[in-house]
Amino acid sequence: MSETIYDALRESHETQRSLCRKLLRSKPHTQDRQSLFTALRIELAAHAASEERYLYVPILMTDMGLASSRHALSEHHEVDEIIEDMQALGVNHRGWLAKARKLSEKVHHHLKEEEKKFFQVSGKILSAAQKTKLAKQYRKDFARMHKALAEA
Repeated sequence: MSETIYDALRESHETQRSLCRKLLRSKPHTQDRQSLFTALRIELAAHAASEERYLYVPILMTDMGLASSRHALSEHHEVDEIIEDMQALGVNHRGWLAKARKLSEKVHHHLKEEEKKFFQVSGKILSAAQKTKLAKQYRKDFARMHKALAEA
């Protein structure tokens, strides 16, 4: 059986969950905290861009997927705004950990909702061949985005 877009996305979802947990347990004023934040920021950005291109857009083009795609896109935007706030504060700021908790909660909420609701809706819209093709496109774009963001 070929890998589907959902298999590829779940792999990144697990990485995101793990990085969120590690970030919240990290100690202030350490390189570890900065490194974890950078890794999470890059993972989230690469994942969101590739997911939007290779899952949300095809689903957004259907009446059945319009509302769920728009909702998922808005949650990606909320995550982006929290990350921008965290970057502006800096990892050693007093209020940074509260923002990190808010980010973790938003990420966990989004991933759960996506896996429990969005995947089911989109699974009814996409054919098996599309799910396999989108997985390949997603993986290629994710790797490209991840590399570009890490080098930036």
